[in-house]
Parts: sequence; C-alpha cells; structure tokens
Amino acid sequence: MDIDDIDRAILKALQKNGRITNADLAETVGLSPSACSRRLDILEKSGVIEGYTARISPEALGYKMVAIVQISLSGQFARTLAEFEEAVKRCPNIIVCYMVSGVYDYTLRVAAKDLKDYERIHRDWLSALPHVVQINSSFALRPIIERINVGID
Repeated sequence: MDIDDIDRAILKALQKNGRITNADLAETVGLSPSACSRRLDILEKSGVIEGYTARISPEALGYKMVAIVQISLSGQFARTLAEFEEAVKRCPNIIVCYMVSGVYDYTLRVAAKDLKDYERIHRDWLSALPHVVQINSSFALRPIIERINVGID
C-alpha cells in the first residue's frame, strides 16, 4: 500500500494519541470526518495499523527488572526452530523474542519482579525450552530510549 502525506499525518496523530476521536483526527489532518474514517479503515484493513493497545507500566504491576536473554539452540532445523518458537510463546514473562543472526539464535526481553523471580523464570521456563544449549542473561540497568513505534517522516 502506498502511504501518502495524509496517511502519514493520520499515523503520526495516532501514535501521539491512539484514543483521539475521529472528529479531532479529521480536524488535525485536514479532512472531513467521513473521509478520515474511510482512510483509517483502509489503513487498518491493509495492516498498516496493526491494532490499538494501552501501554501499561511493568513497574506498576511489580515487574521491576528486565533481562536481555540470548539463547543458542542445538541446531537450525525447521522442526527445532518451530518447537522452540511454539514453546517460547507460552512463557508469560517473555515480552519480546527475536530470531537473530550472529553467535546466538534468539534474543529475548524478559520481565521479572526481582532476581529471585528471574531465577524462577530461568529454571521453570527458559531452561525447559526445547533444544536450548546455551542461555546468556544480562540485566537492563535503565532504559535510554524505548520506542513503541517507528518514526514517520
């Protein structure tokens, strides 16, 4: 889908405030409410807008630490990767899981309440994932930048 300047303006406004009313969004981007609604519908149906969500503070829920976990598997066979990826989806503390190139096969971001909680996650979840041969954990000291969306020019 080609994204024009009006679509970009809609996306920028939604990134700033996902709860903006259609009337306010239309005014912001210089469209009528019906034209804005049609464009928004197209952006949603085409997959440009993947969904809407509330950002909830992990700390407010007691998750005070983040671990960056790098995992190596026993091989790169399709079945090995599929079994690992299905299992990793079941762990509620894994916030993000990326397949990566380089020394490790996957990089995860894991939320934990404290070191004791991370030990539990490591023991009960990470070490139990299929085909894992190495786990390397680092702990985030503080975020420098944490974007939820890519920049829109």
